[in-house]
Amino acid sequence: MTEIPDGDMDIYDLRVTVDRIEGRSVCGMAVGDHFELTDSAHLKLPAGQHFCVYALAAVLPFLAAKQRDLAAGDWLAQDSHFACPDPEERLVMKVERTCRRRMNSADLT
Repeated sequence: MTEIPDGDMDIYDLRVTVDRIEGRSVCGMAVGDHFELTDSAHLKLPAGQHFCVYALAAVLPFLAAKQRDLAAGDWLAQDSHFACPDPEERLVMKVERTCRRRMNSADLT
């Protein structure tokens, strides 16, 4: 009998938090606002909270890479801060890994 593995890849859940706002908040977000990315592609917001779509668009391209193990010398392994493109606001977000989970890639695509 062949043993079936619990999964074939490891992936991190992430939390993206507003770390600071160096200008004026025009999108209605505040320091500490956040969303979580879990189970590879589930975006979760706390009840009653929103997240600016432009800030989301700025960090979104990096999330798939931050979910995976990166080489020690990779700049993305060192950096965890990303900025919203609005020059008036200068909103800075921090991406943190919250937990590591084993998943089956066949379940995702």
